[in-house]
Amino acid sequence: MPAIYSATSGQVWPQWLIFGIYMAVILAVALVTRKKSTSVEGFMFANKGVGGWLSAFAYGATYFSAVVFVGYAGKFGWNFGLSAVWIGVGNMLIGTLAAWFVLAKRTKVMTTALQARTMPEFFEKRYQSKYIKLVAALTIFIFLLPYSASVYQGMGYVFEAALGIDSMWCVLILAGLTAVYLFLGGYFATTITDFIQGIIMIVGITVTVFMLLATPEMNWGEGLGELMRDPNLTLIPNTVTPEGGTFLNNQFFSIVILVCLTSFGMWGLPQSIHKFYAIKDDAAIKKGAVISTVFSAIVGCGAYFMGSMVTRFVDTVPDGNADKLIPTMLVENLSSALLGLIIVLLFSASMSTLAALSLSSSSTVTVDFYKGYIKKTAPDSNLNILIRVLCLVFVALSAVLAIVEIDAIVSMMSLSWGAIAGCFIGPYVYGLYSKKANKAGAYASIIFSLVLTFALIIGIGYFVTDAAGTSATFGQAFKAGIGQSPFIGVMSMIASMIVTPVFSLIFHKRCKVSDELLAVLFPANPAKIYVYNRERRS
Repeated sequence: MPAIYSATSGQVWPQWLIFGIYMAVILAVALVTRKKSTSVEGFMFANKGVGGWLSAFAYGATYFSAVVFVGYAGKFGWNFGLSAVWIGVGNMLIGTLAAWFVLAKRTKVMTTALQARTMPEFFEKRYQSKYIKLVAALTIFIFLLPYSASVYQGMGYVFEAALGIDSMWCVLILAGLTAVYLFLGGYFATTITDFIQGIIMIVGITVTVFMLLATPEMNWGEGLGELMRDPNLTLIPNTVTPEGGTFLNNQFFSIVILVCLTSFGMWGLPQSIHKFYAIKDDAAIKKGAVISTVFSAIVGCGAYFMGSMVTRFVDTVPDGNADKLIPTMLVENLSSALLGLIIVLLFSASMSTLAALSLSSSSTVTVDFYKGYIKKTAPDSNLNILIRVLCLVFVALSAVLAIVEIDAIVSMMSLSWGAIAGCFIGPYVYGLYSKKANKAGAYASIIFSLVLTFALIIGIGYFVTDAAGTSATFGQAFKAGIGQSPFIGVMSMIASMIVTPVFSLIFHKRCKVSDELLAVLFPANPAKIYVYNRERRS
């Protein structure tokens, strides 16, 4: 991809200097923490001794990546104006606060009881099904790749705009740095770097919003007043469907869909749930819930608020690509030094998300596939090497996908997010709280959600093209359907929450979970954590 922008000033050394210092700090953290990840348990969970502050920042930094700052904030800020902020509010209240209170403690208790190290392993032991682990592991690996690629692409646009270099070099730098610190330090390194990156994200988004508000285009309250007077850009979403459009073009409906996808979707994503596995105790959970919510309020709401201002700075979508809106706005209105901070902000957000995705995916392949089906007697030392190698492989594959540019970053992110959450949200949530949930419901959720996702892509693709008065080929319909991936993802999630209990009820007698296991998972004394060991009990 050729460079499309250059920095406002010919002097880009401040950006490179700030970025260089940041890279040095991250590498130093990796070297210091490498001794903490000598075992599989240490590499994956930091020996489950992570406190509230580190867990909160790890969750928040994984939540908000360059996809949110560049893709989501730019595109939806352009389309919805100030109404886009409601997506950030939903992320704060549902995706963060509610997720911590509903999922964190039960996840800690049940993964400890089951001695589960990954979400597929949780499904295997919770539902007493050997092959569900394989199905879940393959689903995670396949769909996290485009998710990861979308993060790379988001950073690529920023590097092009701010530093005037080809986005490919950004992808290679980001991939290399992420691979090094993840390979050396594992989860402990990611928690430390997530804390550092979280601080940078808080400072960066606060300063950026402040500086944009101070520009002549915004002039503090005057610019916000202009946005409030536009019925399509005000804080209250427009409920009128545009002439010639469909329900998919309704602003209010679109925002509701996006809130559901990006908020409830976190409840079924393995890389976010993974953060709850490593929490030290109940006190850390309570502290983490509050800190993570504050983090989300500043960073998440701040990102969408920043995006809502883009119409005041940019007249047309650059090259017809909404992913370039935010880079254009920042480069043309911020100083070189501040751009350096923004680069580090977005790089930090991207690295934390990529590390979580890589660790989650490589963990499932190592623990769930290799040890589960290929070599059950594999020693811990071999697994420790394999999981590190697979981290490198995952980083490399997702970087390749980003370089070839398979689609717009918002579409890739939404498709991956929706497909994974659609498969797992029902089995996971019901598995935590319902004794009646069984493997029939879990299998049905995964299979039905995958089939529904691709059926809706094709069906909606033809619907959208027909509504526009054009006759589409299969390929054109598929591409148009991908563009509606947020709606498709939400439909898949709703289906999962319905299908899981229904099929569990229908096949209750045939697929009943053992009473012994249920007694351990749902004890009379919930304050005590029991460990279920089938081999030892038998």
